Amino acid sequence: MQSSSLLNQIRQQFAALRKSEQKVASYVLKHPSEAIHLSIADLALATEVSEPTVVRFCRAIGCKGFQDFKLQLAQNLAQNSNFGAYRIQQTYTPATLETVFDNTIESLLKAKNTVSAAIAEQAIIRLANSERVEFYGFGASGIVAQDAQHKLFRLIKHCAAYTDPHMQAMSAATLGPDDTVVVISQTGRTDALLQTTQLVKQASAKVIGLCPEQSPLALLADWVLDIGIQEDTDRYTPLLSRIAHLVVIDMLAMGVALTKEPGINNQLKQIKENLRKLRLNKKEK
Repeated sequence: MQSSSLLNQIRQQFAALRKSEQKVASYVLKHPSEAIHLSIADLALATEVSEPTVVRFCRAIGCKGFQDFKLQLAQNLAQNSNFGAYRIQQTYTPATLETVFDNTIESLLKAKNTVSAAIAEQAIIRLANSERVEFYGFGASGIVAQDAQHKLFRLIKHCAAYTDPHMQAMSAATLGPDDTVVVISQTGRTDALLQTTQLVKQASAKVIGLCPEQSPLALLADWVLDIGIQEDTDRYTPLLSRIAHLVVIDMLAMGVALTKEPGINNQLKQIKENLRKLRLNKKEK
């Protein structure tokens, strides 16, 4: 069942539901935005039914269980929302923490559906065969760039991350046709980042963009991993896009590691051995 049809599905199956399940259905149809913030116990209390009844209701409308129902409902409401699955409330409530988890799950599902597997494979092959790989980003995207460098430096001989426009400009001047830059941006519209990306292109290096499709940055990139997650950055630092970017970086790192096997295995074993020497033995205190 598609998430966009969940509320219609409830309306269509309403008459076929048990009377106790209809209580849950009525509440969800009248208060969908509130329902996604409730635990199964809270929803059971609000509708004056038992928790097993809530589970039966979820399965009756085609969901695997309560969590799947909440995720489907969040996706349904996301079509009319400006900021991810649904907005975090103005004040803290016990549901706030669960909302963060649900929003993050929703953002990862969106990224999974928008990132092209074929383009990701091409990007992985390019990274695995590049002489140098560098990561550019500002702000929260700069932190993702640093994490990417931490993941990839064990797999690629020359790997660096730059989060300052001056350092990026100097880096771009030293690149060549065998080098690749991964440019990370939540909006794909940061002017300074666009300028340094143009310098990379002028140096004949290749660009992999982690950004929204059809953004100015995407138009400059050779490969685009489409991550177009909208969120309320006026009130909060980017939460959802950062997690999605990190997961895509993990995907790229895993792909590079598998592509470079078995030659990379000895290097990784040596790194693990060096790290083991830095740890205390269990007998030591």
